Amino acid sequence: MENHFNLTDSDFEKEFISCRLNPTDFTHEAHLRLAWININKYGIKQAEINVQNQLLKFIEFVGEKDKYNVTLTLAAIKAVNHFMLKSNSDNFKDFITEFPRLKYKFKELMSFHYGFDIYNSDNAKKQFLQPDLAPFD
Repeated sequence: MENHFNLTDSDFEKEFISCRLNPTDFTHEAHLRLAWININKYGIKQAEINVQNQLLKFIEFVGEKDKYNVTLTLAAIKAVNHFMLKSNSDNFKDFITEFPRLKYKFKELMSFHYGFDIYNSDNAKKQFLQPDLAPFD
């Protein structure tokens, strides 16, 4: 089990926002959890704003600002929201178990929406690029 599960959703959010979360605990799954918490508490539009701002603050704090990718961040939030709309889960642990593709096949999932490399695109890192294959619903 990943270390971020040692924290409640509220504590995880607080630790992340205050940059007290150990950077090694901020895994891909923890990124997804951050999106899930924000969507659940604030709705999709505010979650998109919150997560971007929180991530920028966190990665600047840990000295990894060059790793931030606007397109990937927003695409991940949109993907989490898509699956939340289909979910029967009321907590993140059950949610990620219900939709393991988000954790284990995320790049494949993104390849259904993007026909180009959003991971290494300088444009994708700086601004949100709309999917060229299939829109997020």
